[in-house]
Amino acid sequence: MRKSILIIIPVVLIAAAAGTAVIWEQAGRAPGPTIVISEPGTVGRVGELVLVVETPRGELNSLEVALEQNGASVPVFSLPRADGGDEDVVADAAAEADADAAADADAPADADTAPVGAAGAALEREGANRLVLRQPLGRNRYESLVQGPATIAVTATRPVLFGYREATTNFEHEFEVNLRPPLLGVQSQFHYINHGGAEVVVYRVTPPDAVSGVRVGEQEYPGYPAAGAGIEGADPSLHVAFFALLWNQPIETPIAVFARDALGNEGTATFAYRTFAQQFRESRINLSDGFFRNVVPAILQNSPDFRVDDPSDLLASYLSINRDMRVENDAYITELGRTASPEILWQGPFKQLINTAVQSGFADQRDYYYEGEVVDHQTHLGFDLASTAAAPVLAANRGRVVHAGWLGIYGNCVILDHGMGLQSLYAHLSSIDVIDGDMVELDDQLGRSGATGLAGGDHLHFTMLLNGNAVTPIDWWSAQWVEDRILRKFREAGVTVPEPEDQ
Repeated sequence: MRKSILIIIPVVLIAAAAGTAVIWEQAGRAPGPTIVISEPGTVGRVGELVLVVETPRGELNSLEVALEQNGASVPVFSLPRADGGDEDVVADAAAEADADAAADADAPADADTAPVGAAGAALEREGANRLVLRQPLGRNRYESLVQGPATIAVTATRPVLFGYREATTNFEHEFEVNLRPPLLGVQSQFHYINHGGAEVVVYRVTPPDAVSGVRVGEQEYPGYPAAGAGIEGADPSLHVAFFALLWNQPIETPIAVFARDALGNEGTATFAYRTFAQQFRESRINLSDGFFRNVVPAILQNSPDFRVDDPSDLLASYLSINRDMRVENDAYITELGRTASPEILWQGPFKQLINTAVQSGFADQRDYYYEGEVVDHQTHLGFDLASTAAAPVLAANRGRVVHAGWLGIYGNCVILDHGMGLQSLYAHLSSIDVIDGDMVELDDQLGRSGATGLAGGDHLHFTMLLNGNAVTPIDWWSAQWVEDRILRKFREAGVTVPEPEDQ
């Protein structure tokens, strides 16, 4: 009996050893993580890497990502082992989420488990077994990138056999680096810009779908396909852009056409132009307690989202309205200007409200006095036009109503969109006769003049806007200016412009 037992024990040990060897061998043949890269196909100045790793329970020992081109290799992302050493220790690939949580709790993340990558990298768990790495990729991030093919090389290792062994996958993804900027060519000639005024340029851009326009200093004015200016069968590359030299920009501010493609590659083109300085008037506004009582409570009542420290302190409330609410209102107007129609809606010169006297001009520099002391300074960006009380306010040209209602310092206000970034504003109305979305023609009644908002008496505050920025209406009121600066350029570029109606 004892002899049988002694025989069985070695057999069991041999069988166990054989089974262990089989398991060990099978673990060595276990597949590594599954890797899929969906982006990039092509990168330029900008781009993005989107890498998906499938691994049981989202466990990885390591993840190494490198950018390879022309024999050089640049590290892109690294998820090291949990202990930073050579032993087979499982590192959870969701360590970044843990690091973020630790940072949120003002606790330092474990440096041995946090992933290493360029700023903007994000390794996130999506489901039980999937990890997704999103990483900015492009010449702006990696200056070594040059025109031509490149490769993303990935090595991912996951634990098997309870961490005693590991399985590795090596993966390569080829993509193209395109750093060629869009091509630009200016078509129009003779560009003359009054300080505080507008101009237009006609140009070609390839590819036609590149974001393009005119840059004046740091201001960008979008370009639009010339088909929106009336051209029939327009070449898609032909574009039109209205732009302005704002009253508060230096007269020598650089002006150029730009184009930027979806890969962030940008090209520029200069063109011949001349700027003309303008003298802006200085004026004095005398404030009184009676004026405060007339305007401050009404504005605060109609602007419930605007807060002042003490509504009973009329001077402080007025100054807050004149400064802070003005900034908020102008920011809204600027945002509204970015929603302009890509088609020109106006026809011929704009029309000044008939039988009106000019009380204040464009870019007047106003000093505000209270009890003999200067308490504020603002710039008046429009024309104040007065005739009789509650005078009919008529559309200065054809356009679509994009705002009809209360607008802070402007009181009851109507804004018309005339297309390609151009809009007109009618403020301080006593009543409004249109609603948002209405299409109006020249001389259609928009409402009646009044003294709402920061108005000291019944009048119309009128201004022109280009991409949300105030420009002088004087140019647009001039039939000669519209003909010479705009319509002539369109005709020379082959653009058919709408014929103005009899005025």
